[in-house]
Amino acid sequence: MDEVLEAAGERGAVELVMGMSHRGRLNVIIHLAKRPAEQVFAEFEDVDPRSVLGSGDVKYHMGATGNFVTADGRNVAMHLVSNPSHLEAVDPVAVGRARAKQQRAGDTERKKIVPVIMHGDAAFAGQGILAETLNMSGVEGFTVGGSIHVVVNNLIGFTTIPRDSHSARFATDLALRLPAPIFHVNAEDPEAVVRVGRMALDYRAAFGTPVVIDLIGYRKHGHSEVDDPTITQPLRYRKIQDRAPLWQIYSEKIGVDAEPIVAQVREEMDAAQKQALELEKTPPMRQMPAYWDAYSGGRYKASYEVETGVGKEELAEIGEALVRYPSDFHIHPKVKKLLEQRAEMAQGKRAIDYGMAEALAFGSLLKEGVPVRLSGQDSRRGTFNQRHAALIDIENETEYVPLEHVAPEKAWFEAFNSTLSEASVLGFEYGFSRDYPEALVLWEAQFGDFANGGQIIIDQFISAGEDKWALLAGVVMLLPHGYEGQGPEHSSARIERFLQLAARDNMQVCQPSTAAQYFHLLRRQALRKWRKPLIVFTPKSMLRNPVASSTIEDLGAARFQNVIPDSGDGSATRVLLCSGKIGHELIAERKRRKDDSTAIILVEQLYPFPEAELAAELDRYTNARDFIWVQEEPANMGALSYMVPHLERLAHGRGVLTVKRSASASPATGSHKAHEMEQHTLIALAFGGAEKA
Repeated sequence: MDEVLEAAGERGAVELVMGMSHRGRLNVIIHLAKRPAEQVFAEFEDVDPRSVLGSGDVKYHMGATGNFVTADGRNVAMHLVSNPSHLEAVDPVAVGRARAKQQRAGDTERKKIVPVIMHGDAAFAGQGILAETLNMSGVEGFTVGGSIHVVVNNLIGFTTIPRDSHSARFATDLALRLPAPIFHVNAEDPEAVVRVGRMALDYRAAFGTPVVIDLIGYRKHGHSEVDDPTITQPLRYRKIQDRAPLWQIYSEKIGVDAEPIVAQVREEMDAAQKQALELEKTPPMRQMPAYWDAYSGGRYKASYEVETGVGKEELAEIGEALVRYPSDFHIHPKVKKLLEQRAEMAQGKRAIDYGMAEALAFGSLLKEGVPVRLSGQDSRRGTFNQRHAALIDIENETEYVPLEHVAPEKAWFEAFNSTLSEASVLGFEYGFSRDYPEALVLWEAQFGDFANGGQIIIDQFISAGEDKWALLAGVVMLLPHGYEGQGPEHSSARIERFLQLAARDNMQVCQPSTAAQYFHLLRRQALRKWRKPLIVFTPKSMLRNPVASSTIEDLGAARFQNVIPDSGDGSATRVLLCSGKIGHELIAERKRRKDDSTAIILVEQLYPFPEAELAAELDRYTNARDFIWVQEEPANMGALSYMVPHLERLAHGRGVLTVKRSASASPATGSHKAHEMEQHTLIALAFGGAEKA
C-alpha cells in the first residue's frame, strides 16, 4: 500500500479511497492514514464509553481520514471507509464514494481519486456483492477508472480451507470475467509485493480497468490471536508454527539486524498505549469534508422545513424545455404523444401525472443549482414507461436528455440504467450520496420488493450509518408498491421492514398519494439541510390514474403534507386512516355510496411519525367512537403493527380497529381474480360491511 500511494502521488493523485474489512484495519489507520497510535489505543481502552452509549460501533469497523506524504513530499489524502462485518458490503460504497469525489473534483480522467479495496481470499471468491461491483467497473454511470483490489490470501477463511470456499484454482479467478490483470505474488517476498503494488497503479493509469493483486501467504495465528487453528488445520499450522516472522526472514535475507528497529517500534507502541490511558475523551480519527458543513443530522426540528412550491410561470418554462427536442430528431410516435400531453400539463390544460411531476421537480432543482443523479434497472425510460429521461432517436439511436437543457446555467443531471443488481448499485448510490450531499441522489427498484436484494446495504448503511458512525447520507430509494393483482413479487415493497428499522429519526419513510405530493417530497429532500435517507413507496397503477394527478396550482403549494386531512367538517362518525393507493379506492367507494358520515385521512409520511398533524386531525372528530386503520397488505405486513400503537395513544381511549388482509407468509395472491375478491371485501369491511362483500 505504501508503494501504491507513492505511485499514485507521482501520477498526480490527491486522494485514495479505501474499503476493507476488519483484518489489518488498525495497521492501515496508523501507517497509511497516519493517525497517532494513541488514538487507536484509546478506542480499545474505551476511555469515554458515554460518548457512544447506545450507539457507535466496534473499533475495527470505524473509518479514518488522514494524510500520506510520499517520499518526494506530495500529499495524498487517505480516506478509509467505515464498514460493517458484512465483509464485502463496503465494496460498492467505497467505489461510489470515489465516483462522487471524482465528479466533485472534475476528475474526468479519473486519475486524481484512486479507489483501493482490500479483501480476504474466501470473501473475494464467495461474496456475490463483490462480483456485482466488479461487473459495474466498465459501465458508463459507475466506472471510476479502475479500482485496485488487494487480496490478502491466507488460504483460509476463518476455519474453511480453499477447496471448501471456492471452485477454481485461485480465489481471484472470479475476476477472469473482466479485461483486467490478476497478479499472483508470494507474500513472503516483500520486494515482489512492492513491485506489484507499483505495477498495479501503473496499469490502472494506462488502461483504466480494475487490477487484482493476489498476495498468497498465511496467518500466523488463527482467525484471531486467541483462536486455535490446530483443531481444524493441524498439519498446516504445524508448519506455520515453526515459521519465523516475516521481518526476521527478510532481515536475514538482506543482512540487516532488525532487532533495534523492532525494539523501537514496541517502545513507541507502549508509549502510545500509556498516553491513551491518560485521555479523557476518545479523539476522532476523521475530519469531515467542508461540503458537509451546511448539513445536519440528529433529531428532526421544525426549523429545517423549507418552502417547496414553484410558480406557474416557472413551471411552464421548465415544462417547455422538458418537451422540446432538436428539429432533426426522429422521435418515437408514442413518446411524441406523451410529450404533447406533458406540454398541456405544463400549460395547466391537463392534470399533471407522476411522471411529469417528477420531471418538473428535477428541472426546478437543476435550475436552482441542485444536481440530480438517478440510477436503477431501466430507470431512464422507467419500468412503467413513465419517465423518458432520455429520448432515443428511432433512426440512429442517438440520445437527447431534455433535463440537460432546462436552462443555460444549471446543475448537472445524470440518469443511468444500472446493471441487473440491487445490492451493488444501491451501495454505490449510498456511497455517492455520502460525498455529494448537495445533490439529489436516487436509486429506483424495478419493483419495490427487489429491494430485498439490497437488504445488507439497507440494514448496515442506510438505516444505521448515522447511529454507528455519525455519518449522514441523503440517498433516496424509490420503491414501486401497490396491490394490483400482479402476484407476490410485484406487489409489496415491504413497508414493515423499513418501519422496523426506523428509530431516532434515522430516515424518512413516505408514501405520497398524488403527483403534487411526490413533487414536493423530492424538492423537500433536496432543499432541506436535514440529511436523512428517504424511502419513497411509489405507485404503479396510480401513475396515470386521474384521481392521483394534480393541478399545476398544487405544485405551487407551500410544501409536502405529512398528513392529508379529510375535507369534511369533522362531524363524521367513522374515521378511516390509510396510506397510498388504497386511499383513492376508499374515496371512490365513499362517493359511490354517497356516504357523508365517513372521513378518510391519508398518512403520507409514516416516519418520523407526524404526531402533531395527526393528533390535530383526530381531535376534530368528537362524534367518532372508533378510528380504523385500513391497509391492502396482510395483517403481519404493511404499516399496521407500527401505526396501531401510535393511533391508540392519539385516540385518548376511543377504539382503534384495523381492516387488512389475513396474515400471510406471502405478500399477495398470484391470482388476479382472487385479488379482486379480496380487495372488494377489504373495502366493504372498511365501510362497516354494509353491503355483501
